[in-house]
Amino acid sequence: MKIQDLLADEQLRRKHFPVANNEVFLAHAGVTTLPLAAADALRDFAQRGSLEHQEKDFFKQVAHARKVAAQLIGANDQEIALLGPTALGLNLVADGIDWREDDQVICYQDDYPANVYPWLKLADRGVRCELLEVEEQGRITWETIENTLTARTRLVSLATANFASGTRIDVEHIGRKLHERGILFCLDGIQTLGAFPLNVEHVDFLSADSHKWLLGPVGAGIFYVKEKNFPLLRPTLLGSWNVVSPEFIAQRKIEFYEGARRYECGTLNLPGIAGMTASIELLLEIGVENIAARLLALKKHLLPRITDLGFEVFGAKNLAISEMSGISSFILPKQDRVNELISLLAAEKITVSIRQNRAGIKLLRVSPHFYNTEVELDRLVVACASWLKKNR
Repeated sequence: MKIQDLLADEQLRRKHFPVANNEVFLAHAGVTTLPLAAADALRDFAQRGSLEHQEKDFFKQVAHARKVAAQLIGANDQEIALLGPTALGLNLVADGIDWREDDQVICYQDDYPANVYPWLKLADRGVRCELLEVEEQGRITWETIENTLTARTRLVSLATANFASGTRIDVEHIGRKLHERGILFCLDGIQTLGAFPLNVEHVDFLSADSHKWLLGPVGAGIFYVKEKNFPLLRPTLLGSWNVVSPEFIAQRKIEFYEGARRYECGTLNLPGIAGMTASIELLLEIGVENIAARLLALKKHLLPRITDLGFEVFGAKNLAISEMSGISSFILPKQDRVNELISLLAAEKITVSIRQNRAGIKLLRVSPHFYNTEVELDRLVVACASWLKKNR
């Protein structure tokens, strides 16, 4: 499948993305709807599970899922644990490292809470959590991080893109610089994985659920651990799947299975993994670099049209292309009339997200995926114009 073929044939687009038959869905940074490929995979799993053992061909399915997930991020398939949600993987990192008194962890308070609380809780273990301060939400540069580093910094954990402003970080540059200093680099990858290319060469840990840009089911996800860090990251959730237990008989000695399976303590979310695998295969077929280009083209189309109405871009105004993501957020001009906008968009069958910043300012967050069209974005602009006209 190619993006241009999909966009040139409305019937084909609606077949592979059934939500387009019912509404304009522009909220992939929230919880995605499923493409046909993922829905079919879930239906097939349920059908087979009603006729035979749910774990039939289990090892084959799991091995294939690890392989396609590894391909997506440039990893070894044995470095992939099939775990969601995102917070689970981040907590496994926070809980599994043998921290020393006065170790320092750096994160960003205005990232999504899943990538803040696991590090703040380490205060109980004597770890100091330093919160980055930036002028524009989510715009985190190497210089910002470097100025916060100390001799005790052991790990930096960041989101690949801020969930509110959509600003992306330079993963390759930041990761390389941290590794030159012997500092671990952890990523919450959920807001770019599947939408923009990502390589984990200079990343130690990454966690991402599939229910956003990966176009997969909720509760299925990817947890990546660089192989050299297996001895460093102790599994903290133990069960029969990750601890060697011949014939399901517990042993006195705890010995973990090879690879990232050591972080999977029990029964895996097989239906979710089936759906996620199908979605990742779809993304790989299209090409993540092609998806990224499409998302930037949609952003270029939307921004001048909606800002002309008086919507102000939230976050940095002069972003480089390398800092842009599929998320565009706007400060709503009529803060006391937001509920009316929500009602209007619902009536027009347009789905977006309403978020707010720390100051309580409400934001319109728009996050189309590659299958969305300029016509759909124009429908949003027209609806917003109508709302403003009613509230002069």
